[in-house]
Amino acid sequence: MEPPVAIDASAAPPRTKLSNYPEPFASRMKGRLKRPLGDLFGLSNFGVNLTELAPGAVSALQHRHSRQDEFIYILSGHPVLVTGDQETELHPGMCAGFKAGGISHHLENRTEASVVYLEIGDRTEGDEATYPHDDIMAVCEAGAWRFHRKNGEPY
Repeated sequence: MEPPVAIDASAAPPRTKLSNYPEPFASRMKGRLKRPLGDLFGLSNFGVNLTELAPGAVSALQHRHSRQDEFIYILSGHPVLVTGDQETELHPGMCAGFKAGGISHHLENRTEASVVYLEIGDRTEGDEATYPHDDIMAVCEAGAWRFHRKNGEPY
């Protein structure tokens, strides 16, 4: 099937799977809805997601990538960006970037309204994600994430 030329981003189909994380981490992503826009257009060098966080939801486990750069742009709502031990309140129009190997990060929606943002990241083979507050690590191999405990034991 030929990819579309243009679409209304909010009408893009959401991911059917809540998260790539194994349990007990996947259920912590409850309230997060991702619409993989980049995949819809057949993009292979970088991904773009239109992501919505319901009240109380988080974007991901706090993490950092070894090779992947990430960028977010807030469209609506007021999430808290947690970077390491620092917290920054964001509002529509704000953006943030995370260089590969940089500080760990994630978004938290602590408000009673939804948060909507764009997230963009490259798809560098061999990228590793580390999670400072959880017993999990990930490696991107052949376009798929493989998860294991910090001691190397697989999930």
